[in-house]
Amino acid sequence: MEMEYALENFAGKSLKDIFEHIEDLIKRELPDHFEKEYRERTFNAFKTELKPIKGIHNLLDKISIPYCVASSGPLEKIILNLSTTDLIERFENRIFSSYEIGSWKPNPEIFEYAAKKMGYEPGECAVIEDSIAGIRAAKKGGFDPFGYANQKNKPDFEREGAITFFEMESLIELLD
Repeated sequence: MEMEYALENFAGKSLKDIFEHIEDLIKRELPDHFEKEYRERTFNAFKTELKPIKGIHNLLDKISIPYCVASSGPLEKIILNLSTTDLIERFENRIFSSYEIGSWKPNPEIFEYAAKKMGYEPGECAVIEDSIAGIRAAKKGGFDPFGYANQKNKPDFEREGAITFFEMESLIELLD
């Protein structure tokens, strides 16, 4: 499977949905050990290979409004990712996982849950996303979606109603 296909079809979706998609493609069930091995390999790769998005530290230094992480990933993975990229202290007590509520993007519930916990209504919040599933969830929930895009997915993000940007440094101007 090409990386482009995986990103296009799996980004922002639940692991259960991804595995079902793969099973449909290969026309058989995945082995029982597949999920455990997948999680071990990705956690190990994240520990050694994950890098922060260029400009994210600078962006967070400039933002004066409350912010959080609302992710479809398991809490342990989110914490690992934020720790590896030296961002964990910036999100202390403001990390929300779909696993906490049993609902995954494109359902907007993770964003609604995070907004409520942060003390805001959806219309008062911006959602920064890098997946179609996340943009659809934000739009469906009444949030303002901003899509961290590339040349390939920019038209799709905009078609879904997101304001797109290519560099974190440009996001601060869009949020004003």
